[in-house]
Amino acid sequence: MKIHHLNCGTDCPLGGALFDGRSKGLTAHLVCHCLLIETEAGLVLVDTGYGLKDVDHPHRQPEPRITRAMRSMLNIKLREEETAIRLIEGLGFSASDVRHILLTHLDFDHAGGLEDFPNASVHLMDAEYTAATGPRVGFVPRNRYRPAQFNQITNWKRYSGQGESWFGFPAVRDIEGLPPEILFVPLPGHTWGHAGVAVQSESGWLLHAGDAYFYRHEMRREHRKCTPGLRGYQTMMEVDRAQRLANQDRLRQLSVEKAGEVRIICAHDAVEFEACAAGRPL
Repeated sequence: MKIHHLNCGTDCPLGGALFDGRSKGLTAHLVCHCLLIETEAGLVLVDTGYGLKDVDHPHRQPEPRITRAMRSMLNIKLREEETAIRLIEGLGFSASDVRHILLTHLDFDHAGGLEDFPNASVHLMDAEYTAATGPRVGFVPRNRYRPAQFNQITNWKRYSGQGESWFGFPAVRDIEGLPPEILFVPLPGHTWGHAGVAVQSESGWLLHAGDAYFYRHEMRREHRKCTPGLRGYQTMMEVDRAQRLANQDRLRQLSVEKAGEVRIICAHDAVEFEACAAGRPL
């Protein structure tokens, strides 16, 4: 299987290096790191980032696709050329070639492009679907889950069972229509149904950990290091602090002990994305 790394959205919150750890100006640079996997079952997309309709009319009433609060807080840059569909077309494929989409979770910056791939089956954890489609009470649920992004989707594939563990983590290995080299790794805490997606290739395992962490130095070292801005954002968005931090600790341990076997990435760190896109070590 061949894995492509796509940046399907850019956020530039005020704070510069207080968010991303490297910017010299007033704004930071965060990405929406998605994967495109070439398989015998067709193309598989892991998360979608922002979609064409987000770019065209993010504030369309009565149900905006992205709230003004989140657009302002993250200083989101909506660009058609960064949507998954345009990046995939740039690789010589079409929307119909994408047969499966695996979602780490249904937050607005991970699911905005779902409608751009009408032929795809959309796979996610059942707990995430339930949280996103149920009552959205409070600031965070109302802002993170945007029904306008996914209420036209009908081909959902939802998972609650778990099979043989993956490096000590629970795993969902029987994803309908996909080879056993692709599996879900439930990592609740950021959302109730949050999950990583693990992919096995000739070079070893790649785990897209979604929003289980946000900053590169939260992994691959004994002790966590995170910028104040991203530490605060993670705290604001979490639904279960104990689960989130416990899963993050276990991922950090895995990233150190199995560094030669497993490569772990998150959804928003630009340095990680640049290294993956260039084929460099993290």
